[in-house]
Amino acid sequence: MWESHFPIGQYNCFAVQWRMFKPAYFLLTGLLAAGNLFAQTEANKPPASDALNTETQKAPKPPAEKNPPPPIQNPATAAATDKSATPGTDKNPPPLDPRNMDTSVKPGDDFYLYANGTWVKNNPVPPEYSRWAAFTQLAERNNEALHEIAEKAAAAAPKDSKKEKTDQASAADVQKVGDFYASGMDEKAVDAASVKPLEAEFKHIDAMKDRKDVMKEVGHLHSMGVFPFFLFVSGQDDKNSTMVIAQAYQGGLGMPDRDYYTKEDDASKKLRDQYVEHVAKMLTLAGEPAATATEKANKVMALETSLAKPARTRVELRDPQKNYNKMKASELQKLMPDFTWADYFKELKLSAPGDINVGQPDFFKAVGEIFKTVSIDDCKTYLRWHLIHSQASSLSSDIVNENFRFFEATLRGTKQIKPRWKRVVAKTDEELGESLGKLYVAEHFPPEAKARALEMVNNLKEALADRINTLDWMDEPTKKEALKKLAAFTVKIGYPDKWRDYSALKIDRTSYAGNVMRGDMFETDRQLKKIGKPVDRAEWGMSPPTVNAYYNPNLNEIVFPAGILQPPFFDPKADDAVNYGGMGAVIGHEMTHGFDDQGRQYDASGNLRDWWTPESAKNYVERSKAIVGQYAAYEALPGLHLNGELTQGENIADIGGVKLAYMALQKALKKKGGTPEKIDGFTPEQRFFLGFAQIWRNNQRDEDLKLQVATNPHSPGRFRTIGPLSNLVEFQKAFDIPDGSPMIRAAEQRVNIW
Repeated sequence: MWESHFPIGQYNCFAVQWRMFKPAYFLLTGLLAAGNLFAQTEANKPPASDALNTETQKAPKPPAEKNPPPPIQNPATAAATDKSATPGTDKNPPPLDPRNMDTSVKPGDDFYLYANGTWVKNNPVPPEYSRWAAFTQLAERNNEALHEIAEKAAAAAPKDSKKEKTDQASAADVQKVGDFYASGMDEKAVDAASVKPLEAEFKHIDAMKDRKDVMKEVGHLHSMGVFPFFLFVSGQDDKNSTMVIAQAYQGGLGMPDRDYYTKEDDASKKLRDQYVEHVAKMLTLAGEPAATATEKANKVMALETSLAKPARTRVELRDPQKNYNKMKASELQKLMPDFTWADYFKELKLSAPGDINVGQPDFFKAVGEIFKTVSIDDCKTYLRWHLIHSQASSLSSDIVNENFRFFEATLRGTKQIKPRWKRVVAKTDEELGESLGKLYVAEHFPPEAKARALEMVNNLKEALADRINTLDWMDEPTKKEALKKLAAFTVKIGYPDKWRDYSALKIDRTSYAGNVMRGDMFETDRQLKKIGKPVDRAEWGMSPPTVNAYYNPNLNEIVFPAGILQPPFFDPKADDAVNYGGMGAVIGHEMTHGFDDQGRQYDASGNLRDWWTPESAKNYVERSKAIVGQYAAYEALPGLHLNGELTQGENIADIGGVKLAYMALQKALKKKGGTPEKIDGFTPEQRFFLGFAQIWRNNQRDEDLKLQVATNPHSPGRFRTIGPLSNLVEFQKAFDIPDGSPMIRAAEQRVNIW
């Protein structure tokens, strides 16, 4: 994928099952190797924090380069001022906008500023965002379209229909979308309810008397999509990709990463104090006496810290082999002898879970020890907190505002909460993604767009096949396997062939929080029912309006929702150069994920299997290490280096993606014949690279940038421009840039794996 800022916290480790929209699952699905295009800047649930200082974020020391390119000033936050700004969205943005450029900058000095400098100066981050970029601008336009759809659905929402079955199905979608949206927009009713929707669950928690009760309550909360202590979900078996098995992973945290609990720098300590203050405030709003709230919040911090210490780092979680530990339930019972798993499984309605992949056995062993010693009262507080935290966005305004204060204002630097309609539209997409998506594509995704996108995909597949055949570092046996994998790619464009059935999900207008909780339980139950069954290869892992894309290694598929197949990324009426520079690079990025440091470990059938000869693997690793060093040398902020290890898969995909897109453009131009004319004074090759750079235009608050560097496998947008282009001789030729320019690496320093 490209990037995604779904809620972090306990859901941040990695994915187990791509095919769902619930943020908790989405970040846990597919496996680390699955790649998405970008990190969406705003979460539907609380995004996690980001306030670690630069000293806590140091990447591995980069290897020394001979004659490294001169340092390029990072203006990413220069224009991200605090002044008021209104999100601006051009209804019909040009595919390539010369007004965004700053031609006072030489393309060989800083191509990111050359392509985007004026836009950077003129587009400060709006108060309700932590960053503002091409992705967020498109997401804003899509939100406006979804808003209109939801408003119409709320006004219509027919109870009955005597029309044909197809019309009845559409009416059912309108009904659910309209009722869900209307319940969320009834702010008066939501505020009056306060935390009443959680009271039944609070009573369950308060009634716990012993550890067996705690264990059962953990299972009950997990069935609701609330994940204290650890995660238990479904996902494809990495070594038998035809089957879905149970998956257990580390979790149970409220902050974004284990390091936020363990680092000892001043910024981390301050953040922990602020987190305790936030937990105390939320407990108070939920009915806890103020006199005891702080003490109980400190208990939450202590328990979460004990969970963070044995958790694996984000880099360790990138190793699919290390995180594959399939065992029987009896073996898991031995790992945690004081946790009666049979009773836990009953709460999940799993009589026999069969094989279970326990991603991090040492973590579960540690949880078993914690479970033996933590007091029942502390468990009550911890479970109560996670229930409140998970449902905060659907509760009364005082809770919503406090949730924003910590997870957005403190941790991301966001200045202002989004309007209610935007938050409710996002939640509607989260809970009813395919019902809302069905209504969206009917109005905003014409058939010609799908046909043009498929043509681009086929051209890029040809380009990648050509590239594999000509690689000088890969031997013939490995090339044969790579080509086999490429030929097996499944391509999904726009929307699913079969829409999800929400008929069993009750939605009404009486309780917004009730709708959200039922939606969470519906999705959790839907996922858990897959355990022990064959994989449904037709299912999607993103809703159609999503501005993103992804590659799933277990399914060996690339997926492009209708939401991203819109200007400026893709315009059926635009010239090939700009479309290939934008959407073509997106497609190439996802294809390359099939062969990045993680994706390359999966074969054509989606199984975790080593299909590389030792020599080809050695050559690959040498080249990937060079990319790690290149990106670790970049500074997002003074003293804050990128983590080259964490970001290597996305960086490999970025470099490979733009190169493949360029090759595919040349194929497309050759097929059309003739000599393409310049547009706005630029050749097709120049427009290609300008189009690529402009999709990464971005302004970002410092807090959000620190969070991204600390926790996200994607490099900031600026480096997703200058990093790949500095490795491409095609870029140098297109703009006739002399050797020795800041944007040009010496020939021996360039890295091109794919």
